[in-house]
Amino acid sequence: MFSLIFFYLYTMQTISRKKIFFPINKAFRNYLKLYEREVRLPLSYEELRYYDQSVAVYDKNGVDTLWETVFYPQSMAANIHAGLKRIYSILKAGGDQTAEEHLFIERVDYCIFGNSHPFRIKIVNTYNEVYDYFYIKKADASRIYGLELEHILSPFWINFLVDGTTLVEEHIAGVPGDQFIQHYLNRPEFNPKRIAKEFVKFNERCFVRLLGDMRSYNFVFDITPDFDDVQFRIRAIDFDQQFYEGRRTLYMPQFFKENRVFVELAIRHLNAEVVKQYQQEERAVIARRIKTQRHRIKDLRDVIMTDRVSFPEKIQQLGSELAEYYHDPIFARCKTMGEIIERSLKRLLVSSLR
Repeated sequence: MFSLIFFYLYTMQTISRKKIFFPINKAFRNYLKLYEREVRLPLSYEELRYYDQSVAVYDKNGVDTLWETVFYPQSMAANIHAGLKRIYSILKAGGDQTAEEHLFIERVDYCIFGNSHPFRIKIVNTYNEVYDYFYIKKADASRIYGLELEHILSPFWINFLVDGTTLVEEHIAGVPGDQFIQHYLNRPEFNPKRIAKEFVKFNERCFVRLLGDMRSYNFVFDITPDFDDVQFRIRAIDFDQQFYEGRRTLYMPQFFKENRVFVELAIRHLNAEVVKQYQQEERAVIARRIKTQRHRIKDLRDVIMTDRVSFPEKIQQLGSELAEYYHDPIFARCKTMGEIIERSLKRLLVSSLR
């Protein structure tokens, strides 16, 4: 439950500064092939690192974005751009190459901040100048588990591809949470109760599926005008911290100081009964998704159960804290993060049958 006392815990949240990348094991790779996530790509993440020049990218206010636009040697540029267009065709059009002749790569950016050091590709349609983005990153098993769980358990389909140690992700459109706070939150046409409601549901969704580090700049707002109001949905955009950390509160967005304003909205506009209602609604929706995707969930569960995507001390800490939180000793006996997430989802299913 949201409470003002949470504010005193914000400064205690610590995320691993340098998260370890975990390789994709054979069982997980077979799963990705089965569900058509793993395909042959014409370029790898490592090949994109062969740029020879870069310039900093600044926003419209002259602030360094921590992205750099990179440039490739003339002998490589044509092949790099052709490969990027082909990757976009595979990601968006199932490999159909018809549109490639009127697509061009306007910019390739490289992020120097954070764990994944992604490349962001801006691709433009020459007929109408409509552009799109996609990302190429170094594949990390825990991140890919996060993407797959997002696809299965959240309200949103998500598109990504894997080839060896290369991960390709579609762009998730929306207003970043930190920008939403600064420029959108206090707009008179926006109903703060709807924003608070969505944050409660997002908080519950992250906690159930153990997606960590959802500070405001790691999620976006999808804003949709409706008949007589504006609807909001929050979407995660960073999945590096999928069941990796040991501390329970790191999986609850309400505990980060960056999200304080959303907690204040919930406290101001929602009473305890309404918060509980929204939490239960989100759990019921997740339970229905699990039942609908039960075969896929089982296949993923079989892989996660024995995979190493965290460290024993983190697993022990998280299991113990969840056992205390839920009054469920089974969590404390879990030996892998797979066992912990399985227990979390089983509890949700059982409660949905009552």
